Amino acid sequence: MPNYVISPPQITGLPIDGTDALFPVRRVYCIGRNYAAHAIEMGHDPDREPPFFFQKNPNNLDPSGTFPYPPHSSDVHHEAEMYVALKSGGANIAVEDALDCIYGYGLSLDMTRRDLQGQMKKLGRPWEIGKAFERSAPCGPIYPASMIGYLGAGRLVLTVNGETRQEGDLNQMIWKVPEMISYPSQYLELASGDIIQSGTPAGVGPIAKGDVMVVTIDGLGSFSVTVE
Repeated sequence: MPNYVISPPQITGLPIDGTDALFPVRRVYCIGRNYAAHAIEMGHDPDREPPFFFQKNPNNLDPSGTFPYPPHSSDVHHEAEMYVALKSGGANIAVEDALDCIYGYGLSLDMTRRDLQGQMKKLGRPWEIGKAFERSAPCGPIYPASMIGYLGAGRLVLTVNGETRQEGDLNQMIWKVPEMISYPSQYLELASGDIIQSGTPAGVGPIAKGDVMVVTIDGLGSFSVTVE
């Protein structure tokens, strides 16, 4: 056994639907502006931009069903999306081989301190302070692809206190699931345990303490998150 000078950090494990097994998380990649309408609402032209990624930390993923409103922000936004869990990876993965890397899919939220993200953008600095804070990625369990197949389409809806805020379809993604795996593998070596959050449709907006967010995607059911 390695002789670590401190106790190793705990591995983040996500629940898998229908079993008590856990999926160990290695890295979390998030694709930005992957729905044209969302890119437009954020002030960008979706027709002229290649895909780009930012990262969250593995322990930002949180299946608890609660979201503590984070400090130093008064403008925290919801971004509902699907995530893809990888069982294998590599470098320079071909688009036609990408689906073979998928273990399963799940529901997630990319919670964002929009005011702090905006400040970082103006200063030309990284976004981590607005994106990678504690418990910033509430998520549901993983549904194995062996059970549900490939999810290339499906209605995605987010409600807050019963009111629909975001609505779209996975088939509206600019960069489809195989491309979301292939593209980053040209620059980074993907591996088993990696999570890719697929981007969000239009309608992102602020939440407040006491709000109840519900994300639904056809084929993946729903999960509910209460803001504390």
